[in-house]
Amino acid sequence: MQNGITVYCIRHGQTDWNAQSRYQGQEDIAINEIGREQARRNGEALRAFLPGIAAAHFVSSPLSRARETMRIIREALGLPAEDYATDERLLEVHYGAWQGQLLETLKVTDPEALAARRADPFQFRPPGGENYADLMQRTCDWLATLTRDTVVATHGGITRTLRAQLLDLDPEKILDLEVPQDRVLILRRGEMQWL
Repeated sequence: MQNGITVYCIRHGQTDWNAQSRYQGQEDIAINEIGREQARRNGEALRAFLPGIAAAHFVSSPLSRARETMRIIREALGLPAEDYATDERLLEVHYGAWQGQLLETLKVTDPEALAARRADPFQFRPPGGENYADLMQRTCDWLATLTRDTVVATHGGITRTLRAQLLDLDPEKILDLEVPQDRVLILRRGEMQWL
């Protein structure tokens, strides 16, 4: 990524699985009405950057919760809703066998794995899934392709790894970073702010 580029990072709106503390990963779960309102709020917040932001690159994770978030944002900006790219590298971390599981259930069925995740959250890999080191590599690969300001609709994991990469944060501590669904994260190399 060239210096001076701004990334406007938006986590997808809330899903029913988010509200239930159910691991989504790469399961294709739609946003709910609260999520749609969050996406509208984020699009309206971005309106302050018009007309310049209309020339940015718009890209989304291919999962429907991110795509619907992007469509709502673009509508709020008065831009054609479907005029954006998708990129597989922006998919959420794959939780493998944990996908679809409630956190409360895993506390009973897989307490050893939860303890292993707490002990080393960056390197922990659920059975059949990815770890945050894998996700960090995907994020870095994507960032290297950016040539202009970019608005991205993505997931909590990508939001954390973007911050780690652009702000030189300790990747071992990124799981503690907040990833709200009702705010826009503005990132430049070495700088961040919430909108």
